[in-house]
Amino acid sequence: MPLPMLSSLYGLARPFLFGLDPEHAHEMTLNALARTQNTPLAMAYASKRVEDPVTLAGLHFPNRIGLAAGLDKNARCIDAFAAMGFGFVEVGTVTPKPQPGNAKPRMFRLPERDALINRLGFNNDGLDAFVANVRRARFRSTSVPTTPMLLGLNIGKNAATPIERATDDYLIALDGVYPHADYVTINISSPNTANLRSLQSDAALDGLLGALVERREALAEQHMKRVPLFLKIAPDLDEPQVQSIAATLTRYRMDGVIATNTTLSREAVAGLPHAEEAGGLSGAPVRKASDRVIAQLRRALGAGFPIVGVGGVLSGADASAKLAAGADIVQIYTGLVYRGPALVSEAARALQARHD
Repeated sequence: MPLPMLSSLYGLARPFLFGLDPEHAHEMTLNALARTQNTPLAMAYASKRVEDPVTLAGLHFPNRIGLAAGLDKNARCIDAFAAMGFGFVEVGTVTPKPQPGNAKPRMFRLPERDALINRLGFNNDGLDAFVANVRRARFRSTSVPTTPMLLGLNIGKNAATPIERATDDYLIALDGVYPHADYVTINISSPNTANLRSLQSDAALDGLLGALVERREALAEQHMKRVPLFLKIAPDLDEPQVQSIAATLTRYRMDGVIATNTTLSREAVAGLPHAEEAGGLSGAPVRKASDRVIAQLRRALGAGFPIVGVGGVLSGADASAKLAAGADIVQIYTGLVYRGPALVSEAARALQARHD
């Protein structure tokens, strides 16, 4: 569907959706996508994919725009997002056991700043349901042209698992998703699971990545394929912390890093309704912090180490700025809520133009 039509369709739907509780609107949208994917009704949000291939971590991305994890936690709508023209889609975060997440309400809009706050807390149906949904997805067999969209599977720990046993949960999740993933993301940066961000510290990160890399080698032999491992980090890190994480990524020969998750800072939204709600802030206010961490990572890691930039992308220019900061490819989430599916092609074309 042409971009102007996509924009006007979402322009009609957005006032209705924004009149609802944010989480209710989110679930209603996912339900509609799940029902309409792979049917003629998908034309309402489908768009021809922009072809701008790039190879990173041994993977061939058909373009540089992806969906960030968190929007489709249970992997129900993979084919719908593929129809929107994404080059890659990341689903999850999935935990080994189902869990309800935090108490509601737990999602809030700050439209004055094109932002969201969420404290969902890894609410998901668990690993078995997640893998079943991934296996049902048809995007790999129905891709036109023949290069399929890539799929990232994002894993985390259950809230009830003590932080000192976190590695056990990540290993269980890695075992479950490995055969079905183009890459796996280790999420240690959500602010909504108690103590999770402590896994970004030196000793904890060493232990976690050491165990995961060792298990990956066994899984690679078992499944006859080596699936890249990415680490997702927070924007609320200072430069010494970023440098320490970069050194650990290099030491364990990780395949990539995703920068960044949501922020705990409220500086950019101070005084607005809901600004003091607990949780992670996403959207336009996290853009500068994300770009800062990306630039610090690039300096620390040097050229060639794959960096996925995410945080505050609401336009093609925002996506382009991520590459200027040092990212190789870009993800969106909150921008899709505020701008709709037309943002996918707009951002992909902006990044394509940088190479023309």
